[in-house]
Amino acid sequence: MPVVRPADAVVHEMHGSTFTAFANPGTGSRELCAWRVQTPAGTRGAAHTITREEVFLVTEGELHLTIDGRTERLRAGDVAIAPARSELRLDNLSSGPASAWVTTGVGLAGVLADGSIVAPPWAG
Repeated sequence: MPVVRPADAVVHEMHGSTFTAFANPGTGSRELCAWRVQTPAGTRGAAHTITREEVFLVTEGELHLTIDGRTERLRAGDVAIAPARSELRLDNLSSGPASAWVTTGVGLAGVLADGSIVAPPWAG
């Protein structure tokens, strides 16, 4: 049984946020990826179109999630589902830190506004 302890999780930095990878093929998951994203106060994310569905569970603070132009303010305990091929952006417009647990299918990629493709290592 694969177990990933916080001390063993791989940490990545991108677009002002920290992504701590827990579940992906490198840790024993065949189909799903899951990570914690931590976003400092005042951080605006980068808009991107996702290739796989993503589920966001806010665990701390407050985040603004924009999916296809519609923005929702999410607080701890709220869940949002971003459909595959939707454009999304995750912002922390508050004065405190925020975090969320994110789950998706293996192989998620994001297409940035300039057309470049980001294949995050925590989702591959």
